[in-house]
Amino acid sequence: MAEGTGRSGKKIVKVEHAEPSQKAKDLANDAVKNNTDGVWKPTAENKSKATTFRIIAIIFWVVAIAAEAVAIFWLLKQSDASWFLWALIGGIVLIGILAVVGSQFWKKANQLDPAKKSEPARFFIQNQLGVIVAIIAFLPLIILIFTNKDMDGKQKGIAGSLAIVVLIAAGLLSAEFNPNSVENETAQQVANEGQIGDYAGIVTELTGADFVTWTKSGTVYHLCTDASAVNLTSADNQIYSGDVATAHTAGKAGLTLEIKQELQECGFEAPSNVDGIIEHVRELRATAPAEDAPADEPAPEPTP
Repeated sequence: MAEGTGRSGKKIVKVEHAEPSQKAKDLANDAVKNNTDGVWKPTAENKSKATTFRIIAIIFWVVAIAAEAVAIFWLLKQSDASWFLWALIGGIVLIGILAVVGSQFWKKANQLDPAKKSEPARFFIQNQLGVIVAIIAFLPLIILIFTNKDMDGKQKGIAGSLAIVVLIAAGLLSAEFNPNSVENETAQQVANEGQIGDYAGIVTELTGADFVTWTKSGTVYHLCTDASAVNLTSADNQIYSGDVATAHTAGKAGLTLEIKQELQECGFEAPSNVDGIIEHVRELRATAPAEDAPADEPAPEPTP
């Protein structure tokens, strides 16, 4: 979301969750494809939570399909009763609620314990199982409502139309439009591994907080929104801000080496060991070299 503007008038955007860089994605895809030790795995706690959520989801879905069976094999045979239509409407709504609630638990489980994109059939079924269940829970009922010889046209129109609307709503609410994957989690892991703790400690020592800024095309991150490097003209005219881990996930190689200049620009006092800190950053940068710096940001100093 926007957080005001920088001194150059560029919009400041706070980033809570960054998309991994293409390099991280490529490394992750290769790792998953080759089943290397670097492939992300859910923690035992998340695995347990995912299992619990899936069990709860299945219970809701089983009850939903059981309610559908009751509607098909008993309720549709009561069309002469005065309460029939209201009971059928209630049954349709109940089935929809059960299907959707089950799907929400299923989607939570998939975020904690996702499937692999490299297994497309399983990936699709696991992520869209809620939609499949919604279709199973409604389509037979809808067909039998419109083909029921004991129901009059008005009853068919009301109940059938409602069932179709609820099916569409349940399907949309159950669909996973942005599914998580093992590849995505591995890419986040690749982006964040290695030097995050070191850099976060350095930034916190210099500024008092784990907060940095960067531009979309820049290769490194900076100490504040007033840093001159992030206020130069850039393609999207935005300054992004977040913690060090988010900056690395966004593909930034590390902290700028223009630390003395930025401490002054940002209003922070330079610590007595600032030269040692710069040398430490230089060493960290040497082990994870950035790509060529773009035009909107000063090129990083060469490493010895």
